[in-house]
Amino acid sequence: MQAENRRSFLKKASLGVAGLAASGLMARCSAPQKRPNIIFIMSDDHDARAISCYGQGVNKTPNIDRIAREGMKFSNCFVTNSICGPSRAVILTGKYSHVNGFMVNEYTKFDPDQQTVAKLLQQSGYQTAVVGKWHLGSAPQGFDYWKILPGQGDYYNPDFIEMGEQKHEEGYVTDLITDSALQWLQQRDPDKPFFLMYQHKAPHRNWMPPIKYLNKYDDVTIPEPETFWDDYRTRSRAAHEQKMTIAKHLTEFDLKLVDIDAIRQKKKEELTYDEEKYVRLTGEQQAAWDAAYKPKNEAFRKANLQGKDLVRWKYQRYIKDYLRCVDSVDENVGRVLDYLDENGLADNTIVVYTSDQGFYLGEHGWFDKRFIYETSLHMPFIIRYPREIKAGATSDALVSNLDFAETFLDFAGLPIPGDMQGRSFRPILQGRTPSDWRRSFYYHYYEYPGWHYVKQHYGVRTHRFKLIHFYYDIDAWEMYDLKKDPNELNNIYGDPNYADVQKELEHELQRLREHYGDTEEATQEFLDRYTRWVEENNLTF
Repeated sequence: MQAENRRSFLKKASLGVAGLAASGLMARCSAPQKRPNIIFIMSDDHDARAISCYGQGVNKTPNIDRIAREGMKFSNCFVTNSICGPSRAVILTGKYSHVNGFMVNEYTKFDPDQQTVAKLLQQSGYQTAVVGKWHLGSAPQGFDYWKILPGQGDYYNPDFIEMGEQKHEEGYVTDLITDSALQWLQQRDPDKPFFLMYQHKAPHRNWMPPIKYLNKYDDVTIPEPETFWDDYRTRSRAAHEQKMTIAKHLTEFDLKLVDIDAIRQKKKEELTYDEEKYVRLTGEQQAAWDAAYKPKNEAFRKANLQGKDLVRWKYQRYIKDYLRCVDSVDENVGRVLDYLDENGLADNTIVVYTSDQGFYLGEHGWFDKRFIYETSLHMPFIIRYPREIKAGATSDALVSNLDFAETFLDFAGLPIPGDMQGRSFRPILQGRTPSDWRRSFYYHYYEYPGWHYVKQHYGVRTHRFKLIHFYYDIDAWEMYDLKKDPNELNNIYGDPNYADVQKELEHELQRLREHYGDTEEATQEFLDRYTRWVEENNLTF
C-alpha cells in the first residue's frame, strides 16, 4: 500500500475505530493470554485439490501447507449450502440457511441484527475485525473495525468500504486485503484477545492473476481430472441441464480473449460488468497484461482449435489463471504467519484456513460449485493452535461450517447458545472424537433458477453413502456408494442390491430435516417468493 494510504489508515484507526489502542501502539510480544486469539482466513472458491497438502499435486501452497503441518487437516469438512453468501452466513451464525434467512445470493440479504459469533466474542472482550470479502448485502455488525469489498469486489485497483466510507485503492486485491489485516493487527490493543476474519476474493471468477504471476505455468500442462469427459450417463436431468461446463460456458472474459484497447474506447455508461473489470487496469498494468496474454491469444487464434482440442485449451487457460490467483493467496497467508512469529503471537493464536466451499477444477467437465456432489460439498479446513492441536494431525470426522462459530466460542470459554445448530469440534482437535459425533450430514441448495442453473436440491451424506433429491421443475433422486464410486458416476438409486441402504438413508434424510426444522412448507414458501422475484424482475442468468 502507498505511504499516503497507510498514513490515512493509521489516522482513521487512531480516531474512529472502537477498541483500538492509541495511534502508534504496536502489538509486540506480550504476556501469555488465557484466551486465544483467532485468525479466520477464508478464500473464495478455493478447492482442496489446489492446496498441495491435500495431496493432489496440481500446485504448491507452502504457506497454507505450513498450517496443516503445524496443526490439523480435515478431509470431511462439508458446506451446508455451496454458494458464497449463504456459506458466510452459516459461519457467522452457526445456523442453517433456512434459519439465518440467507438462502441465496442477491435475492436475500443477511440480517445484521441477528446473533453472530463476532457479536458474542466482542461482548466478551475480544477485539473483532473483518477485512476483505463480505458479500452479505448488509453492513457488518459485531466488529470493532471493518473494511470490506462492495459485492464481489475487483481484482485490480478495487474499491473498499471502510467503516461505512467507500474509498479506492491502487494495487492487487489480495495484497491490499493483507495490508489492511496486518495494519489492524499492528494497531490493536495487545492486552486483549482478538478475532480477525481475514477474507480473500481470490480465486473467485473471473480469475485475474497478479502481474507477477501472469506467466507462471506457461511451460507446464496441468493434468485433466479423470472425470473431465463425464457424460452424466446414469444421472438425472440436474447434471445434464446445468450451465457450468468448461466446454460451453466459459466466456471470453473468463478466457482473457478480450481487446482491452477496444473496451477503453467505450463510454463508462456503456461498459458491461465484465468490461468494467478491465478498464480498472492502469496503463502500466495493462502493458504487463497485454505482454502476457496477447502472444498466447494470437497463437490460439492461429491454431483454430476444434472439438476436444478446443475444450482442452479452455481448460488450460482457466486452470492456470485460477492457480495463479491461488499462488497470490498463499504468498499473503505467509505474510500473516510471519507476522505472528515475529510478534510472539503464534503459540496463543488459532489460525484457520478454509474456503467458503469447494470448486470444480474440471471434474465432470465443470467449473463453479452448488451441487452436493463431492467436489463442491467439501471445504478445505486446516487449523493450527500449538497449545492444543498436535502438529501434523488429520481427521476424517464429519464437520461443517455449521460448527465453526460453536468451536470458536468454546475456545474463548463462552457458552454456546442453544439456538445454534452446530457443535464445537474442539474435542476432535484435541485428539478425541466424541462417541456421539455426527455420522450423517444434511445439505440444502436453493438458488434455482439462477446462475449456472443447478437445480434446487437437498440430501444426506454419511461416511460411505449419499442420497440426493432434486426438485422444483424436476422430481429426481440419486444415490451413490462413495467407497466403490468416489467420483459419483454410477447412480444406484432404485438398485435392488442397495434397497436396505436406500431405505435407511431416506429415513435419515427425513430425520435430519425434522431435526433442523427444514420443512416442506417452509421450502415451498421460499420457492414461491423467490420465483416471483425472478419473474417480476425479468431475470435471466
